[in-house]
Amino acid sequence: MEFDAIDKKLLMLLQADSKKTTKELSMQLNLSVTAVYERIKKMEREGIIKNYVALLDRTKINKSFVVFCHIKLVQHTKEYLNTFENEVTQLNEVLECFHVSGDYDYILKICLGSMEEYRAFMVNKLTNLKHIGSTHSSFMISELKNSTQFEIV
Repeated sequence: MEFDAIDKKLLMLLQADSKKTTKELSMQLNLSVTAVYERIKKMEREGIIKNYVALLDRTKINKSFVVFCHIKLVQHTKEYLNTFENEVTQLNEVLECFHVSGDYDYILKICLGSMEEYRAFMVNKLTNLKHIGSTHSSFMISELKNSTQFEIV
Protein backbone atom coordinates (compact mmCIF):
# COMPACT_ATOMS: atom_id res chain seq x y z
CA MET A 1 0.00 0.00 0.00
CA GLU A 2 1.28 3.46 -0.87
CA PHE A 3 1.02 6.02 1.90
CA ASP A 4 0.16 9.63 1.25
CA ALA A 5 1.20 12.39 3.66
CA ILE A 6 -2.05 12.09 5.62
CA ASP A 7 -1.68 8.31 6.04
CA LYS A 8 1.87 8.81 7.32
CA LYS A 9 0.81 11.46 9.81
CA LEU A 10 -2.16 9.34 10.91
CA LEU A 11 0.09 6.33 11.53
CA MET A 12 2.52 8.47 13.53
CA LEU A 13 -0.34 9.86 15.65
CA LEU A 14 -1.74 6.36 16.29
CA GLN A 15 1.68 5.01 17.24
CA ALA A 16 2.09 7.84 19.74
CA ASP A 17 -1.38 7.36 21.27
CA SER A 18 -3.82 4.82 19.87
CA LYS A 19 -6.50 5.89 22.36
CA LYS A 20 -7.14 9.14 20.51
CA THR A 21 -10.67 9.30 19.16
CA THR A 22 -11.35 9.65 15.46
CA LYS A 23 -12.67 13.12 16.29
CA GLU A 24 -9.37 14.12 17.91
CA LEU A 25 -7.43 12.66 14.99
CA SER A 26 -9.66 14.37 12.45
CA MET A 27 -8.98 17.76 14.07
CA GLN A 28 -5.21 17.16 13.97
CA LEU A 29 -5.33 15.98 10.35
CA ASN A 30 -7.89 18.54 9.18
CA LEU A 31 -10.13 15.76 7.82
CA SER A 32 -13.67 14.62 8.53
CA VAL A 33 -14.24 11.99 11.21
CA THR A 34 -15.55 9.63 8.52
CA ALA A 35 -12.44 10.06 6.36
CA VAL A 36 -10.16 9.27 9.32
CA TYR A 37 -12.29 6.27 10.29
CA GLU A 38 -12.18 4.89 6.73
CA ARG A 39 -8.41 5.31 6.49
CA ILE A 40 -7.91 3.47 9.80
CA LYS A 41 -10.28 0.65 8.79
CA LYS A 42 -8.48 0.24 5.45
CA MET A 43 -5.10 -0.03 7.18
CA GLU A 44 -6.54 -2.57 9.63
CA ARG A 45 -8.02 -4.66 6.79
CA GLU A 46 -4.69 -4.61 4.93
CA GLY A 47 -2.81 -5.70 8.06
CA ILE A 48 -0.75 -2.52 8.36
CA ILE A 49 -2.30 -1.88 11.76
CA LYS A 50 -2.06 -5.27 13.43
CA ASN A 51 -3.23 -4.59 16.96
CA TYR A 52 -3.79 -2.02 19.69
CA VAL A 53 -2.02 -2.65 23.00
CA ALA A 54 -1.24 -1.11 26.37
CA LEU A 55 2.50 -0.67 26.94
CA LEU A 56 3.38 -1.49 30.54
CA ASP A 57 6.18 -0.10 32.69
CA ARG A 58 8.40 -3.13 33.49
CA THR A 59 9.58 -1.60 36.75
CA LYS A 60 6.03 -1.31 38.10
CA ILE A 61 5.13 -4.94 37.39
CA ASN A 62 8.34 -6.51 38.74
CA LYS A 63 9.83 -7.37 35.33
CA SER A 64 12.82 -5.02 35.31
CA PHE A 65 15.52 -7.72 35.07
CA VAL A 66 16.12 -7.91 31.31
CA VAL A 67 18.20 -10.67 29.76
CA PHE A 68 19.34 -11.17 26.19
CA CYS A 69 19.96 -14.88 25.85
CA HIS A 70 21.86 -16.16 22.81
CA ILE A 71 21.01 -19.72 21.84
CA LYS A 72 23.01 -22.12 19.72
CA LEU A 73 21.28 -25.31 18.52
CA VAL A 74 23.10 -28.62 18.22
CA GLN A 75 22.10 -28.93 14.55
CA HIS A 76 20.43 -26.73 11.96
CA THR A 77 17.97 -29.17 10.46
CA LYS A 78 14.46 -27.98 9.68
CA GLU A 79 13.10 -30.38 12.31
CA TYR A 80 15.37 -28.97 15.05
CA LEU A 81 14.57 -25.37 14.10
CA ASN A 82 10.82 -26.00 14.03
CA THR A 83 10.84 -27.89 17.32
CA PHE A 84 12.83 -25.17 19.08
CA GLU A 85 10.70 -22.37 17.62
CA ASN A 86 7.44 -24.08 18.62
CA GLU A 87 8.67 -24.66 22.16
CA VAL A 88 10.32 -21.27 22.81
CA THR A 89 7.27 -19.32 21.65
CA GLN A 90 5.27 -21.02 24.43
CA LEU A 91 7.45 -19.51 27.17
CA ASN A 92 5.71 -16.43 28.61
CA GLU A 93 8.97 -15.03 29.99
CA VAL A 94 10.33 -14.70 26.44
CA LEU A 95 9.02 -11.43 25.04
CA GLU A 96 10.95 -11.50 21.79
CA CYS A 97 12.76 -14.20 19.84
CA PHE A 98 14.84 -13.62 16.74
CA HIS A 99 16.42 -16.16 14.40
CA VAL A 100 19.76 -14.51 13.60
CA SER A 101 22.95 -14.98 11.63
CA GLY A 102 26.37 -15.15 13.21
CA ASP A 103 27.78 -17.19 16.07
CA TYR A 104 24.37 -17.92 17.61
CA ASP A 105 21.12 -19.09 16.07
CA TYR A 106 18.60 -17.20 18.19
CA ILE A 107 18.47 -14.20 20.50
CA LEU A 108 15.77 -14.09 23.16
CA LYS A 109 14.65 -11.07 25.15
CA ILE A 110 13.52 -12.27 28.57
CA CYS A 111 12.04 -10.07 31.30
CA LEU A 112 11.83 -11.25 34.91
CA GLY A 113 11.98 -9.84 38.41
CA SER A 114 15.47 -10.91 39.47
CA MET A 115 18.58 -12.97 38.81
CA GLU A 116 17.08 -15.72 40.97
CA GLU A 117 13.98 -15.84 38.74
CA TYR A 118 16.22 -16.02 35.68
CA ARG A 119 18.17 -18.92 37.16
CA ALA A 120 14.92 -20.78 37.88
CA PHE A 121 13.74 -20.05 34.33
CA MET A 122 17.00 -21.38 32.88
CA VAL A 123 17.03 -24.52 35.03
CA ASN A 124 13.34 -25.38 34.86
CA LYS A 125 12.26 -24.19 31.43
CA LEU A 126 14.84 -23.04 28.91
CA THR A 127 17.35 -25.87 29.31
CA ASN A 128 14.49 -28.35 28.98
CA LEU A 129 13.86 -27.28 25.38
CA LYS A 130 15.04 -29.79 22.81
CA HIS A 131 18.13 -29.30 20.66
CA ILE A 132 19.84 -26.45 22.57
CA GLY A 133 23.59 -26.86 22.35
CA SER A 134 24.65 -23.78 24.32
CA THR A 135 23.44 -20.48 25.74
CA HIS A 136 25.10 -17.15 26.47
CA SER A 137 23.34 -14.53 28.59
CA SER A 138 23.82 -10.76 28.69
CA PHE A 139 22.06 -8.64 31.28
CA MET A 140 20.73 -5.14 30.68
CA ILE A 141 22.59 -2.50 32.69
CA SER A 142 20.49 0.46 31.56
CA GLU A 143 17.99 1.21 28.84
CA LEU A 144 18.87 4.04 26.48
CA LYS A 145 16.04 3.67 23.99
CA ASN A 146 12.95 1.51 23.84
CA SER A 147 10.46 2.46 21.15
CA THR A 148 7.57 0.83 19.38
CA GLN A 149 7.23 3.61 16.78
CA PHE A 150 8.30 3.18 13.17
CA GLU A 151 9.17 6.20 11.08
CA ILE A 152 6.93 6.18 8.02
CA VAL A 153 8.77 7.54 4.98
